[in-house]
Order: sequence, then structure tokens, then C-alpha cells
Amino acid sequence: MQQCFFCSQNLKYIDYKDVDLLKRFVSSQGKIIDPRHTSTCSKHQRMLATAVKRSRIMGLLPFVRK
Repeated sequence: MQQCFFCSQNLKYIDYKDVDLLKRFVSSQGKIIDPRHTSTCSKHQRMLATAVKRSRIMGLLPFVRK
């Protein structure tokens, strides 16, 4: 099993303004990718989901892609 990306980078907080990082964990359709595929731990997956949702509200990430 792989280690969580955020644990290995020693990140304490996932910033919603870091769009390049968030795009790695969002599919081509705009959905948040399952933690089984991204191998993120449950703590960071919750933080990631909150950051993606905040960036969508701010207009930094699209809700859906066509």
C-alpha cells in the first residue's frame, strides 16, 4: 500500500487556492477521485474534499467539465 501524498509531503493544511495541486485529485469530469485510487488517508481526504468544494465556490475550479 502506498503512503498518503500529503503525509509524505508533511502538509498540515490543504490550501483551496492551490489549484494545480487540487487538479491532481479531480477527474476529467470534475469529480473528486476516490481515495482508493489516489491513496490518500481519510484525514487528508476530508481536508481535500473541503478544499475542492471551497475552490469551486470561489470559482477557481469548475463544478463540471463538458
